[in-house]
Amino acid sequence: MIVWINGAFGVGKTSTARELIDLIPNCTLYDPEPIAGELTRLLPQKKLAEVSDFQDLPIWRRLVVDTAAALLAEVGGALVVPMTLLRQEYRDEIFGGLAARRIAVRHVLLSTDETILRARIAAREDVADDPEVNERNRRWCDEHIEPYRTALDWLTRDAHVIDNTVLTARETAEALAEAVRDGVAGVCEIVQTPEPTAETVAAGVLLFDEQDRVLLVDPTYKPGWEFPGGVVERGEAPARAGIREVAEEIGIELTEVPKLLVVDWEPPRPPGYGGLRLLFDGGRLTAEEARRLLLPGPELRGWRFVDEEEAARLLPPVRRARLRWALRARERGTVLNLEDGAPVG
Repeated sequence: MIVWINGAFGVGKTSTARELIDLIPNCTLYDPEPIAGELTRLLPQKKLAEVSDFQDLPIWRRLVVDTAAALLAEVGGALVVPMTLLRQEYRDEIFGGLAARRIAVRHVLLSTDETILRARIAAREDVADDPEVNERNRRWCDEHIEPYRTALDWLTRDAHVIDNTVLTARETAEALAEAVRDGVAGVCEIVQTPEPTAETVAAGVLLFDEQDRVLLVDPTYKPGWEFPGGVVERGEAPARAGIREVAEEIGIELTEVPKLLVVDWEPPRPPGYGGLRLLFDGGRLTAEEARRLLLPGPELRGWRFVDEEEAARLLPPVRRARLRWALRARERGTVLNLEDGAPVG
């Protein structure tokens, strides 16, 4: 189990976490921030210059998950993680990666009155003998109050909130421990898709509206938009897998077997194994059918119909290329064979 303590910079996450490890049996403190420090020494400066925040580095988010899994395998019990996550897609990626490893996450948000929070930040001293570092850290915390305020809409819906405006770190930890014990701070409802251990076959289905825009969905468990679909189960026909996934993900029952558009071989890119990716044409949805679109579970955060230009901005590069050639195959009434998103043969 992981207890993830979220909140604004300066809200008291780390001090609460230190108190909490005495209140939850067999509990270990895990702070992912030092991973960023190591990456600044490992990554080329050119790569580091591309981002303004270490959380924007995909390798950091991946290492947070891998390190948590390794720690739990080594020490067992529970991990307490004091770490601010303000971008919902990063929360989804990290929590989804943990869920894929069957690691339950209890998400808790510490909330403090903004006036009190700013006063705490102003009095904060991280390195008492280095006023310049202290001032830089205070400025950093202060600048992130507005992004935190913006993120409150999804944070308060996703996490169990503890108002620690008038609480000490110990009192906050006691309230948190009680919420975990009583189940009030429940396990996050996020899809638990096991990570593949070998190459996979996946079937995606392209659905179109009356303006011929294609439907994309926003999964909670990985970054970037996607087509409705998923991994083909053992003994299952790929087209039937696409029909099943469409029904499970968005509540649309396809009455005809979709037509194959592309077969794409995705090479292994560690830690991924790659495999065959098939895209099918599921046809057009009427306006009435589109209004019946549902997101029945925690697997998807949203959906939208987009033209090819907008899809290119939302999709990761490999899926973008796959869609491009699928649309060309649809126009020509043919099937295209791809390798890593490019036609062959």
